[in-house]
Amino acid sequence: MAEGDTLVNALIGAVVSAVVGFVLPFGPLFGGLAAGYLQAGTRSDGLRVGAYSGIIGLIPAILIGAAVFFLLGIVFTGVGVGEFLAASFFTGLVVVLIVLALAAYFVGFGALGGYLGNYAKYETDI
Repeated sequence: MAEGDTLVNALIGAVVSAVVGFVLPFGPLFGGLAAGYLQAGTRSDGLRVGAYSGIIGLIPAILIGAAVFFLLGIVFTGVGVGEFLAASFFTGLVVVLIVLALAAYFVGFGALGGYLGNYAKYETDI
């Protein structure tokens, strides 16, 4: 866990996001804090590693959300897989908007957390 190892710090931040996200709101913020604190360097380095942490944390959220959406859509609508996949344009638009909102949430709060984590490392006595 060397300072400046961006990928390792981003992975640690993504794990923190996932674990804390089950207990507290704004999990990506805490993951970004951890990643930015571990990263060291300048504020932009903390911002970057926090955003990477959010991107890595976004991947399982999208996969789990897609599986839940697909399964619940089939169960509650009572249609077959073929009919569900041939859903209307509106359903596809809603899915795209949800994915964009998730991306803004994860990456935005991860980047903010990375910046604040770097700030906490250098500007406070922790």
